[in-house]
Amino acid sequence: MSLHPTLQSYADAWTHSIEAITELVQPLVEGEWNRRTPLPGWSVRDIVSHVIGMDCEMLGDPRPIHTLPRDLYHVTNDAQRYTEMQVDVRRHHTSPEMTSELEYTVIRRNRQLRNESREPGTKVRGPLGTELTLEESMRSHAFNVWVHEQDLRAALGRPGNLDSPGAHIARDVLLAELPGVVAQGAGAPRSSAIVFDVHGPVEFLRTVRVDMQGRGTLETAPALGPAAMLTLDWETYVRLACGRVTREAAADRVKAEGDPDLAEAILQNFTVTQ
Repeated sequence: MSLHPTLQSYADAWTHSIEAITELVQPLVEGEWNRRTPLPGWSVRDIVSHVIGMDCEMLGDPRPIHTLPRDLYHVTNDAQRYTEMQVDVRRHHTSPEMTSELEYTVIRRNRQLRNESREPGTKVRGPLGTELTLEESMRSHAFNVWVHEQDLRAALGRPGNLDSPGAHIARDVLLAELPGVVAQGAGAPRSSAIVFDVHGPVEFLRTVRVDMQGRGTLETAPALGPAAMLTLDWETYVRLACGRVTREAAADRVKAEGDPDLAEAILQNFTVTQ
C-alpha cells in the first residue's frame, strides 16, 4: 500500500461510508430515489449525484458543461451553483444509471487510492478554484461523504453508522470549528469557559476557553464553574452543526445550564456547514 500513513484514516472512513451508501441505494425502486432529504431541494437521487460528483472531482475529471435552471429556489450563491452543477446534470437519471455510475466511480476511486503516493502536504485543486493540501482534501471528503450517508439514512429511515470511522473524522472536523462558534459567533465573554458534554455512540467532554483577547481554544479538561454548559446527544450535535435541524426543532434534545443568553447565542451560531 503506497498511501501515506497520515492519509489512511481518511481513506478508510471514505471506504466505509461509500460502501454503506452503495448498500443503501442498491435496492431502491425508482420512486424512492425522489424521497426528500434533510437538505432543502435535494432528493435521495440528488445526494447520490453529489457524492458521485465529489468523487469525480477527487479523480480530476472535468466538470460537466451544463446550464442550471433558473427556478432552483435553494441555489442562491456561487458556491451553491458550483455544487448544484454535478447534481442537476443527473436529475433525470434512472435508478440503474445512478447505481451503475456510483459503482464505476467507486471502482475508479479505489484504484486511485491504491496508487496514491503523494505526500499529505501536496497542493491539490479544491472547490471553486481553491487550493488545499491533499490531507485537507481527503479529510474534508471523508467528512462530507459520512454526513451525506447520514442524510440518506434519515431520508430512507435506515439509521446507523453513528460511530463509524467517518463519524470520528466528523467529530474532529466539527470540534475544530467549536472555538470559532463560541468566541466569534456567539461572542462569549473574555476569560470565560463553556463546556460541551456530548453522549451517545460518539461521546466527548470538551471545554472552549476564551482568553483576554477574545480568542477561543479547545481543551479536553473540564472547567469548574463554566459560564455555560451544553449537554446533548451526538446525533443532535451533528445535525445542528451541519444545519440539518434548527435550534428550535432540537430544543428538547439539548440541555443548557449557566448563562441562558450565552447558551442561546452559541446554539444560534452552531451551524458551521450546510
